[in-house]
Amino acid sequence: MVTIKLEIFFNNFGSSPVIPPLYADNYRMRTTIPRCLAALLFLILGTAANAEVFRFKHTEGDYWRINSIVLQTVSVDKEFSHNAEITNRITLHISDVTDESAEYTGTFMTSERTSNRSFSWGREYESVFRRDQFGNYSIQDRYFMPVVRNVPVFPEQDVQPGESWSAEGEEAHDLRDHFGLAKPFTVPFTAVYTYEGPVELDGKTLHKIIVEYTLFFDTPVTEEMLASPDKNIPVTTMGHSRQTLYWDNDLGMLPNYSEEYRILLKLASGTLLEFKGTAEAVVTETKLMDREKEVREMNEELEKLGIADTTAHESEEGITISMENIQFEPDSARLMPTEKEKITRIAALLERYPDKELLISGHTALAGTPGARQKLSEERAEAVAQFLVEMGVRSEYNVYTRGFGAERPVAPNTTEANRARNRRVEITILEK
Repeated sequence: MVTIKLEIFFNNFGSSPVIPPLYADNYRMRTTIPRCLAALLFLILGTAANAEVFRFKHTEGDYWRINSIVLQTVSVDKEFSHNAEITNRITLHISDVTDESAEYTGTFMTSERTSNRSFSWGREYESVFRRDQFGNYSIQDRYFMPVVRNVPVFPEQDVQPGESWSAEGEEAHDLRDHFGLAKPFTVPFTAVYTYEGPVELDGKTLHKIIVEYTLFFDTPVTEEMLASPDKNIPVTTMGHSRQTLYWDNDLGMLPNYSEEYRILLKLASGTLLEFKGTAEAVVTETKLMDREKEVREMNEELEKLGIADTTAHESEEGITISMENIQFEPDSARLMPTEKEKITRIAALLERYPDKELLISGHTALAGTPGARQKLSEERAEAVAQFLVEMGVRSEYNVYTRGFGAERPVAPNTTEANRARNRRVEITILEK
């Protein structure tokens, strides 16, 4: 039986398909589609007879988070395979601002909904690049994100409602895992823009811009690929993306966008894959936490609330609340009533950070097989995440889960007391 696992990255700094590696997964194409935003900041410099001059504006120290939701249908040889629901998270920090450009430092992560209805934490990409006032990129070829570069690119002259223009862009494909290409494989295209004019949306006057482009490319063939027995190599990719962008003239940014897309992928085996769907994204400005101060105050509050075996500390991703010796029903991921009460009290602390997303991590003691420990840690993280969503602490699209099994103990697994500490669930208030 042919087995396939497909990851496709969409990234709307301009949104468009990228076809990274294929590998096995029981003929179910698992699609990873980071769809970021086409542009973060536009500035309107002047008007003349309803015309607008579009430019990127960068502000030193700005910190942006981009969230998108993708609903996708996958077909194989024109027969329905499955539906996928994906949420994507991107954080970008603006620095080194000049009159002409600015530096973006970003983290890109994609999460697909699991069978347990949570969103598991996916692969992360770090990236650093510059972008000028017209939208053109300057990025080293060791970075794989953003996938789509130079979208949008604005003309020097002003633009009238109904007027169109075109500009060159490119995609950067991550083909490391399957094809062994160490650097991004770039594919050029031409994007066509149409400024449709001002519109009223959610009580505000925004500027509507339509972006469309078509993608057609053949996968570069190497001797290693020709010698490979794997017939799931993509040989031809065709696609079309139509995006609706809304520019906020008052805030100088793009608060949201929507997209419709269709991708056709032909494999060397002759199999034809189709990916068709829609995406919506929102850009949010966030403020960095004073982690040291917040951790100190949080630990004081945890002590006042009498929440046992629970402490807060700084972590790489933000602030983490560690619940050690968390109790589940034997050999299961069903929370005991006492633990639900504990999490309910912790929820009051989490609600102080309504604009921050949550990452729930599960850990086990050193018992059973590695596979069983990993599965149990994931399921327990998902149980805590679901309970937080049910309480309304966060939307299901703003809570992520992951499991580590027994790989990250906080104490040697030599005593029952230590093993109890290692059986823990951590809630991280995300900042990175």
